[in-house]
Amino acid sequence: MSTIRKIRRIVAGSTQFDGAGVKLVRVIGHDDVYDFDPFLMLDAFDSRNPDDYIKGFPWHPHRGIETVTYLISGNIEHGDSLGNKGNIQDGCCQWMTAGSGILHQEMPLASDRMLGVQLWVNLPRTDKMTHPEYRDITSDRIPEIHETGGTVKVIAGTCTQTPGATQGDYVRTLLLDVELAAGAQWDLAVDSTDTLFVYIVEGSGHFGAEAQRVESHKAVLFESGDSFTVKAADKGLRFLLFSGQPLGEPIAWGGPIVMNTREELQQAFAEIQNGTFIKGK
Repeated sequence: MSTIRKIRRIVAGSTQFDGAGVKLVRVIGHDDVYDFDPFLMLDAFDSRNPDDYIKGFPWHPHRGIETVTYLISGNIEHGDSLGNKGNIQDGCCQWMTAGSGILHQEMPLASDRMLGVQLWVNLPRTDKMTHPEYRDITSDRIPEIHETGGTVKVIAGTCTQTPGATQGDYVRTLLLDVELAAGAQWDLAVDSTDTLFVYIVEGSGHFGAEAQRVESHKAVLFESGDSFTVKAADKGLRFLLFSGQPLGEPIAWGGPIVMNTREELQQAFAEIQNGTFIKGK
């Protein structure tokens, strides 16, 4: 008999300004890393005012993590030290493995609505210094599962035997974009030991074994169990689901660098200063 996951925590996050002055909500961050392991950070943005985001995120380094930017609506120009450049547009995803070190920038363009998230996925100790890699996942590469009362976009991982656009080379990550009509119920069999949480983009729903109602712009972290369930409330529901196996490793986090020890952090920042941070293409 399956065990339906119960709600462990509901997180609203806080409004912050990052980059050159981008207004966003840091849904999870430094204080949540062990509860949400292997996920380090989730930033959410939802604005119809370009002044909130137009200053963007100019060139900056990363090491030891993967950054996943999923854009439901909007347009973001990007470039990196691997020579990649382009635009993340409606329904697209940028999956970047920083590994041993990468420089990149993300510059949002004025749009009718800028709606999306950036997720940081921690890299295991053995893969912290892997070669950097970039995946440009366009909307046409993301499979959609159409069910009664809802649609599921499989960005990463596998959902009901449908493989997503990527699988995650280092942390096997399930990333879904789920839309449900009012009153629709959706159930999913999941790995009982994975960390699983959702971020509610729009609407509200009744989540978990308790069927607790949670409103939009909140994250819900669940306890262990092999079944996830939700029922959309009266105005429908859209949420992102994230699931992955926890690493259980020490975390040393300094700005854009996430390693396992303070010494590794100090080494990374020393390399940034002396120009040896980028290890070659």
